[in-house]
Amino acid sequence: MMRKVDANEEDESSVQLITFGKRDHSDTQNKDRNKSQASYDEPWSHPTIFEYEFVVKPNGVAADHGASDKDAFLPVKLDPGLDAFSSSATSPSSDTTKLIYELERHSPPDRYNLIYIIMFIHGIAVLIPWNMFINAKSYFEDYKLNQGNDSSASLQDYRVNFMSYVGMASQYPNFIMNIINLFAQCGGNTLGLRVLMGIITSVIIFIVTVILAMIETDEWAELFFWITMASVVILNCAAGIYQNSIFGLVAILPMKYTNAVIFGNNISGTFVAILNIVVLVLSSDRRTSAIYYFVVAIVVLMVAFDAYFLTSHSKFYRHYVRLHELKEREHLEEAQEDAKMTPKMLLQSFAKVFTKIWHLLFGVWFTFFITLALFPAVMSDIKPLQIDMDGTYWSAIFCFLFFNLFASIGNLATEFVKWPNSKWINVLVIARVVFVPLMVLGNFRPEHRSLPVYLDQDWVFIISAILFSFTSGYCSSLVMMYAPKMVPPNLAAIAGMMMALGLVFGILCGVNFSRVFGILVGSG
Repeated sequence: MMRKVDANEEDESSVQLITFGKRDHSDTQNKDRNKSQASYDEPWSHPTIFEYEFVVKPNGVAADHGASDKDAFLPVKLDPGLDAFSSSATSPSSDTTKLIYELERHSPPDRYNLIYIIMFIHGIAVLIPWNMFINAKSYFEDYKLNQGNDSSASLQDYRVNFMSYVGMASQYPNFIMNIINLFAQCGGNTLGLRVLMGIITSVIIFIVTVILAMIETDEWAELFFWITMASVVILNCAAGIYQNSIFGLVAILPMKYTNAVIFGNNISGTFVAILNIVVLVLSSDRRTSAIYYFVVAIVVLMVAFDAYFLTSHSKFYRHYVRLHELKEREHLEEAQEDAKMTPKMLLQSFAKVFTKIWHLLFGVWFTFFITLALFPAVMSDIKPLQIDMDGTYWSAIFCFLFFNLFASIGNLATEFVKWPNSKWINVLVIARVVFVPLMVLGNFRPEHRSLPVYLDQDWVFIISAILFSFTSGYCSSLVMMYAPKMVPPNLAAIAGMMMALGLVFGILCGVNFSRVFGILVGSG
């Protein structure tokens, strides 16, 4: 039902009233404008376009008035993500544009930075599985897999190259699941369910890991190795879905929220590195320290699980999800396409996004290729020459703690400095290749290498480690922040997930290439 009041019948201060759907005619022009946000007041009540009424002023600007609350509050909602919002309405494009304009002008604040903190927590939780296993290098190599002279040739290989094996077992499934999640998500709208299932699966695998830490495994060390690899595979299948879905969700928010996830990724490593040092200092018993160490991972994942449900209570988050929904609908209306994503539309969307961000896809791939080619496989096996320190503590501090700490600082720096811009960022990305000779030609695997050590000063490694780590966090943050803003708003989620796929592919290539450096120095 639509009624227009002729402008000639009213004076200049009057307005034209346009109403879609049923409306109480006794209450028209006297509604308070502040009720335009009424649809946000109940966490699970999300009106469609037909439940809005627009007041069109003489200057053509539309004001929206929220519909009455009609839906009962649901105490438990599994998915407060993109799919929780109705997409059935087909309001005329002009009115959709007016509502988008109003929503963009009146963005609510992120009260108490709640959504930023939640995305930061998810950034930590996403990489907890990876960080937990690589920081436990001493537990696996020197305790569970070390049988001294009784070690078989295969077990010795598993122990020496444990970091490379963990990297491959982590990143192959992670990469595959990112591909599946990218294609399935575009037609599925089940991001929330995927986030939660990824967290639950990770918790189950860490419970198994804690049980294995309690059991004596000397008699079946090789079987323990393969059980551990199987656990890592399952864990990173879950982490791949979790990571890709989170980047898809955060892509619809302002740029700094993507950075919050990446900042959480880097803080995750710093947190785990400090935790590892603490348990090494406080507990001399490897078994006890490992149990407490892996239990912390379970706690962090459960915090992320609970934090996810808080997003639906944020007016700020619901505002941007609604805005994304309307922009996507507007795009479909302009294209005169059906709202259901067809395979042809899907491929066209991917092609359109790729042409806009291909250079950033290369940037994120090469950044993580260089990073994972050297960390942790090379950095953790570089030993001190002048500094008198036990190898376990040297690796824990100057490899794992330094990398994660300075990568976090590099990530945080992008909040204040965004240089170079998206056109020139790859110059800095490619320049990071200089760190390869600085580390491989140092005291890398001295007990196994046949190639001479050319860089025999500890300070060279320490400075290289700081700059390498800082630029890793800085470059990865910039390319991930630039990408969603270079495509139309309705394609931002696809851009975010494509960048996450490029990130994982860079990690996969890097961890595989790390074996080459061992061969080059003669350690196999």
